[in-house]
Amino acid sequence: MDRKGDVQDKTANDRHHAAWNNEVGVATECASAMAGPLGASGPILQVLALDGGGLRGIFTAATLAAWEEDFDTSVADHFDLIVGTSTGGIIALALGLRMSPADVLSIYVDHGELIFPWSGRSSPGLLRRLLRPRYDAAELRSVLQDRFEDRLLGDSRVRLAIPSYDLAADHVHLFRTPHHRDLRRDWRVPAVDVALATAAAPMFLPAHRMEAHRLIDGGVWANNPTLVGVAECFDRLEGERGRIRVLNVGTTSEIRKRRATLDNGGLFAWRSDGLDVMLRGQCLAATNHAQLILGRPNVVRVDVPTPEGLHKLDSVTAPDLIGRALAESRTRSPALASFFQHSPSPYIPFHGKDLTHVQ
Repeated sequence: MDRKGDVQDKTANDRHHAAWNNEVGVATECASAMAGPLGASGPILQVLALDGGGLRGIFTAATLAAWEEDFDTSVADHFDLIVGTSTGGIIALALGLRMSPADVLSIYVDHGELIFPWSGRSSPGLLRRLLRPRYDAAELRSVLQDRFEDRLLGDSRVRLAIPSYDLAADHVHLFRTPHHRDLRRDWRVPAVDVALATAAAPMFLPAHRMEAHRLIDGGVWANNPTLVGVAECFDRLEGERGRIRVLNVGTTSEIRKRRATLDNGGLFAWRSDGLDVMLRGQCLAATNHAQLILGRPNVVRVDVPTPEGLHKLDSVTAPDLIGRALAESRTRSPALASFFQHSPSPYIPFHGKDLTHVQ
């Protein structure tokens, strides 16, 4: 064997993981370091931010389920706000509607192959993929309808913010529970519609039509919704800088080598890297800017690198994702204990069908 080559490979691999640890902000700080600056007097607000990523949401659901077992608690009971995009939006809705992460995990494992059938990825489906989305949303709608039934966004037990994008208005669209007096409309929207809107990934699923809206995946602008949560805390929850903490859970990230042909490449060279670079850049920017605003110890991202091509938005190896989730959640669990000791401020909706209080 080529010992020199082995050494070079190991050195490159070490550089990759060192860079990865720096990017995601590995949580080694003690809980006392996450208290914010002196002089801040408002309540601490905690945000759970869940990335998009299709079936790779298996990683997110398995990670949250493991923490529920570790701390013998319900994840949703410890956050003032949950924000989620695409698959993260579906998980956020499920948590708000009193489903457990283990329940969500079973949906992905049991129905993933039906939601994204092989026919949409096979060679005979190439012409369809050129002209139409790979999949229709019928199976996803059926699964969501079975779990969410006729419940509304306003039925959530926790504050939620779910990004989408409206092609009709050519503008971002953010679904929110009525956690502020100005948020009067979204509570009436069926949870199924919110889920279909945030998860309508271009080229994979059709836009979700709802009244005059043509809604697509919120990942086009907030695949990592950390900054959405931070902005919501400042704008609607009267949050104070240094009194906001974010736990952000990803859906794994490929470690790719960017080919030199990209430097002067056109459409053909960028066909497989363009979208990935944009999503990765958005994710890194969201984490880094949130850490600059709130302080690095107050923004913790949990994610793992994976080899290129191992997991895709519509095709994953579930046991591998679950195994990675169990390993990473075990490693990170001790440093995250303070997140699961937090008691959020009571959520009292300002609007809804069954209000028994006056705002």
